[in-house]
Parts: sequence; C-alpha cells; structure tokens
Amino acid sequence: MSPLLPEQTPESDALRARFARVAMRSAPVPQAVFVRGEGAYVWDADGRRFLDFLAGIAVNSLGHAHPALVDAVAEQAARLIHVSNYVTTPQGIAFAERLVRLTGAGETGRVYPANSGAEAIEAAVKLARRTGRPRIIAFENGFHGRTMGALAVTGKPALRAPFEPMLPGAEHIPTNLAALEAAMGDDVAAVLLEPIKGEAGVMPLPEGFLTAARELTTRHGALLIADEIQTGAGRTGDWFATQHEGVIPDAWVLAKGIGGGVPVGALVTTGAASDLFTLGQHGSTFGGNPLATGAADAVLAEIERADLVGNARRRGDELRAGILGLGSPLVTEVRGRGLLLGVGLAGEVAQRVVDEAMRRGLIVNAPNATTIRLAPPLIIGDAEIAEFLTLFAESLEAAS
Repeated sequence: MSPLLPEQTPESDALRARFARVAMRSAPVPQAVFVRGEGAYVWDADGRRFLDFLAGIAVNSLGHAHPALVDAVAEQAARLIHVSNYVTTPQGIAFAERLVRLTGAGETGRVYPANSGAEAIEAAVKLARRTGRPRIIAFENGFHGRTMGALAVTGKPALRAPFEPMLPGAEHIPTNLAALEAAMGDDVAAVLLEPIKGEAGVMPLPEGFLTAARELTTRHGALLIADEIQTGAGRTGDWFATQHEGVIPDAWVLAKGIGGGVPVGALVTTGAASDLFTLGQHGSTFGGNPLATGAADAVLAEIERADLVGNARRRGDELRAGILGLGSPLVTEVRGRGLLLGVGLAGEVAQRVVDEAMRRGLIVNAPNATTIRLAPPLIIGDAEIAEFLTLFAESLEAAS
C-alpha cells in the first residue's frame, strides 16, 4: 500500500491559518498550500508530493513548469507585458489567428480576448443581446460562472438565489430535445450549452442533442453558443468538443486550458455573429495583453506540436478501462471524453474518496456527492496512469 501523508504539518498549518485570517469568507480554508510543481506533480509547503489529476480544474494543459510556457512567459515579460487596447501586439494577433484556425471559424471568424471564462461568458451574453431578441435558453445544472451575467445563465438555483434579481431573459430548461423544441421560438436570441457539463458531474449531452440544437437554432435564427471553457484546448480528444459531432456553433466561449495556467479567455465568433458587436460596444483593459496572449499561443502551439489532443484521446481510453478494471463496488460508470472524466459512485461518498486520495498524495475533485472528476494534464503517460490507478484503488477501498 502507498504510505499515508501526515495530516498535520507545521508549515502548511501556519499558512492555512494566515489564509483564514485574510481571505474573504466565500472561500473555505484550503486543504493544502502548494509551492511548486513539475509535470503532473505538485509539492506542498512541507515537501509532500501529490499527483495532480485535476490540473487546476482542467487548466494546466501542459502540467506544471512546462518549458514551452515558462520560456514564453519569461521572454514576453522581459519584452512587453501590457499595452492599452488602443494598440495591439504581434502576440495578440497570432493568438487570435490560431483560435480562428483551430475552431474552424473560417474567413468570418473573429476573436474577442478576455481575462477569464466568466468574462468570456459575459461577452457572449452581450453578443446575444445584440440580436435584439429577449430570451437566452440555457440548461438546468449548467454552470457558466459567478459574475452576474454568467450567474444568470447558470442553471443552479442555489447559486443564483442569494443574488437575485438576476439579469432578465435567461431561462433554464431540462437537457432533452423535447424541452428544447418546446422552448424555441423566433424571440430566442441564443441557446447556450456545455458539450459536457463539468460542474454537474461530467455529464455529456444526450446523443444527437448538439446536432439537433444546431438545426433548431438555425431554423429559428438564434445563435448557438458553445461554452467550451472546460472542454476546449484538446481536453476531450478533439480540439473542441463540438467537433466530435462536426457541429460549428455561432460562437465558442473559451478559457481554462487555452492558457495552461495563465489567466486568459476568449469569445470566438463566426458568420453573422461576427458582425453583431460594433465599435466600442465591448472591451477590456487587460484582455488581449501580450503576456497572456503570448503565453496562450505558446500553450496551444505545444499542444499541436506534441499531439496532446491525440494523447488526451488515447490516455482517456486507457484511464476509463483502467478504472472499470479495478472492480471496485463503488464505481458504477465512467462518463465523459478524453481527459475529462466523471467516475460515478454507488453512494454519496465522493468527498470521502477525495479526502482519502489527498491523504495518499492524489488530487481529484468531487463536483457532487456521487461523482469524482478527473481532469489531469494532457501530458500524462504510462507512469502517471499506473500511479493514479494504484492510489485511486486504495482511496476507493478506504472510502467504502
């Protein structure tokens, strides 16, 4: 068996106590304080090593301290970190060009650079408003962020309730075709969806739903907006999860993995959606700055160079087979695609599994009481998968 890590450690405890004194009460006292990382591993303030199978919640695409990202940040910081949005830089242009190419947005593709996923969602909500139509259709249990516009389209009532009234016009419907068909009309500005609902427990859309949503929105003249914040940048085994069904939305909302850990987001549009914003209707002080866009472009270039999209597909299949092969009575299913997987559990023991995993030096996540979410770096290989399966099997057994 793997040795259990000590639960009480002086340096980490002192840092956690300092956090508790100064952090806003919206954040819990953290389980650990990490000070460095390398590849798929991180170390805490007391020198304990952890295998990171969450990657900052699908953010650290290249793992930790990857030379491609480290060099890009260092070189850009030494050259130019920020300029106003009255001008541009080669890094911002290259980043936008790469996103247009990778999404398949084509000749009409346009990019609005943001600082985060929530900001990119805010841009998408404003884009939908530019159609002149009042309604935005989103889905129950969907998650799009915590700023007010993003929260309005998030399908989790408990998150919205303390901050109501919400931005008007957002509706949340069940994720089935009959509900979508009934909700559609010529007053719908946009349908906003996640190809896989990560925060709901890694729940893929029903088979054929994405294609049907594309057909319905086209028929009614509404935008189809794909929230690929968690599923983009190769995580599901294709560059973007909409590509698995050959669907081209009117807009993609991107963040997380495209920056590899550097805060960056983007709204990418195509077709008529690219003409909705006019001069001065949206902007950001930091969005598109050369440090963030240069880093993100380097991350995306490395994902391409190293075929990490293919690695996500292959390693995801291996992980799924390995988890099911453990024979644990707690495991009921493995959902998701590529390296965004949800392990369904037979009982509300997910947090117990997470805690047991942390004690053994493994980082995973419980988006709900019956699911373990896995979103490791796209660079993982045989050794990391073998170690994960050993630690995860022990964690499942201890949580039983």
